[in-house]
Amino acid sequence: MTNKALNPQDADVRPEAAPPPSRGFDFGYWWDRVGILVVLVALVVLMVVIAPNFGSVNNLLNIARSISINAILAAGMTFVILAAGIDLSVGSILAVAGVASVMTGIAGLPAPVAILVGVLAGAAAGLINGMLIAYMSLAAFIVTLGTMTFLRGAAFTMTDGQPIVSNTLNFRDAGNGYIAGIPVPVVIMVIVYVVAWFVLERTRYGRHVYAVGGNAEAARLAGINVKRVLTSVYVISGACAGLAGVIFSARVVSAQPTAGTGYELDAIAAVVLGGTSLVGGRGRIYGTLIGSVILGVLSTGLILMNVQFFTQLLIKGLVIILAVIIDSLKQRTLRMPWSRAVAAQTPA
Repeated sequence: MTNKALNPQDADVRPEAAPPPSRGFDFGYWWDRVGILVVLVALVVLMVVIAPNFGSVNNLLNIARSISINAILAAGMTFVILAAGIDLSVGSILAVAGVASVMTGIAGLPAPVAILVGVLAGAAAGLINGMLIAYMSLAAFIVTLGTMTFLRGAAFTMTDGQPIVSNTLNFRDAGNGYIAGIPVPVVIMVIVYVVAWFVLERTRYGRHVYAVGGNAEAARLAGINVKRVLTSVYVISGACAGLAGVIFSARVVSAQPTAGTGYELDAIAAVVLGGTSLVGGRGRIYGTLIGSVILGVLSTGLILMNVQFFTQLLIKGLVIILAVIIDSLKQRTLRMPWSRAVAAQTPA
């Protein structure tokens, strides 16, 4: 299949494509471009008013460090959701990868090897998810729910249910170090998002991810290997979860079998808040980063206001529901202009 055959499909799925012509207000179009930024600015202003020390440099760096793990998880999740999938196993992958990296470090292997082992462990788990979903046509929700439970059990088995603590962990700087005054996890997060942006916005593979999420059958007819793309997005999600697991373990200087519990929900919420559609095919990676920042600012603000933990859970749950409602409204506004256009062209 020549590149010419792919051009019509690519034109339909590029994230920067203009919205369908409409005489009404396109909620989805404007939310993706300015709505999420308005929410972030308003939230930051509110936090500064409530807690003046919120805007200090040290506090902002601490917030950036705290959101880095969820932001990296969400970056990988963005690939999956853009391809119309879902990955509920990233929290458990984080735990297993963290355990694997700590055990490798304790065994005396160099820090880069320990980090690589954690990332590869995550990628391997993602490969299993992708193969089951793409080549066996199993439901992504069920597959990743099963691997979430299995991998959590694996993390407990590997550690005998107890944390593995090492105060001399050789890659602890990955979670606690600084580069030019900026926390290392923040630097890693920025690198991940720059790479993800380049892949999704500037490569043929990125266009294929959008195409598969927009219409898998049309993508297949255009010559795209849909199964390979689906498998690859889960590998990317797993690798990001593995990297997040390494950073988490370095941060707490231990392997925690309970690490990452519930993190998959925060990652999905960040992706949807950032404007990526749950039905796939639409969204931008920088929106995911903004969504992650919003969740981090919200969590930090609630802590500064001494809000009780269970109340924080209630608020986070409402935020997730709100994200789904916004996604639903976007889908309605995306369908309405096309409906009006078709109706206008249909003879009476």
